[in-house]
Amino acid sequence: MTAMYEQTTEDEKVETYDPTKTFEDLQIADELVAVLSRQGITHPFPVQAITLPDGLAGRDVCGKAKTGSGKTLAFGLSLLMRVGEAASRRPRGLVLVPTRELAVQVAEVLAPLAAALGKRAVVVYGGADIDRQIQQIGKGCDVVIATPGRLTDLSERREIDLCDVEVAVLDEADRMADMGFLPQVDWVLRRITGPHQTMLFSATLDGDVDRLVRRHLSDPVRHEVESARPTVDSMEHRFLQVHQMDKVKVVAAICRGATKVILFVRTKRGADRLVEQLQREGVRSAAIHGDLRQSSREKALEDFSSSKLSVLVATDVAARGLDIEDVDVVVHYDPPEDHKAYLHRSGRTARAGGSGVVATLVLWDQILDVERIQKRLGLRQSIVEIFSNDPRLGSLAEWQPAGDAA
Repeated sequence: MTAMYEQTTEDEKVETYDPTKTFEDLQIADELVAVLSRQGITHPFPVQAITLPDGLAGRDVCGKAKTGSGKTLAFGLSLLMRVGEAASRRPRGLVLVPTRELAVQVAEVLAPLAAALGKRAVVVYGGADIDRQIQQIGKGCDVVIATPGRLTDLSERREIDLCDVEVAVLDEADRMADMGFLPQVDWVLRRITGPHQTMLFSATLDGDVDRLVRRHLSDPVRHEVESARPTVDSMEHRFLQVHQMDKVKVVAAICRGATKVILFVRTKRGADRLVEQLQREGVRSAAIHGDLRQSSREKALEDFSSSKLSVLVATDVAARGLDIEDVDVVVHYDPPEDHKAYLHRSGRTARAGGSGVVATLVLWDQILDVERIQKRLGLRQSIVEIFSNDPRLGSLAEWQPAGDAA
């Protein structure tokens, strides 16, 4: 993997990622290094190695990196080392994220690291008990991890004051733009009135995200992490033509042969229906979508992450921001709308240098649409007709459809 390093001047240089570099080499606090070591994390990913020095130096940072590249530690370690002790309801560090699921995941990463430094991280998001979140903030929080809507609500209620924020982080900024949150993000950032550092991470830096950078970051140093191969090439792809009456049985056969599977469907009702259909096939699964109570979503994610449950059925609400380890198969049960959605969904596997298989189930009247997606992705691969009794479904990674491009 190579690391692309770009500054805001016209000068640009490329530096090679050094896989032998440790967190100690990057001057990370001993307390944080000890926590990471206990978690089996000793060497930084490229995005961490190239952004941490500037983050620790207090520079505004603009990072272009894909989900799953290790961005949370890239901003989290320097944030925790730089922020001071907070007064009640006046955090010193702020992390804005687009979704509830991502807020919880960031909090799970940062909370033990904060505790090692004698600091406290609190997570707030919509769909959860706001009174309980207010109590947590009142007990003191040095860092708050928040979705834009809930943070705006708390601020308007005067339950939180952002004037003391020293480090602000915008994570998945492109996703926040896609979801229409940028007016709220802009509103929040204008409430940070004192001197502060801003770090922004995004898979893309054009359009609305670029305007956000120009408005709220001061002379940012820009970093870009690129994989040695395009993301699409880090996965195995299977395009399977199935018949409507056999479709559930096909996906059940795939699930039985895999360790951890995410199935993507287009609608919330379709997600619930597929869970019921899989249950009749003897495959336990849980759904995650926007109509479920937050407690139900969190339980499904927790069970899936801890491997108590091997199959998760999701709408596109889960296509971005989720960082779940060891997902070996992603299935587009309903083909995505376009090539971007294909990549966003598929990115739940083959994360952080790992491998994975992506299978797309195609009905006869969806073939042309899927071929258009393949063309946009640069994939020249046959769509193979397959039935649920085909033994190849038990191990998708071990067979290569005829006629695939090398």
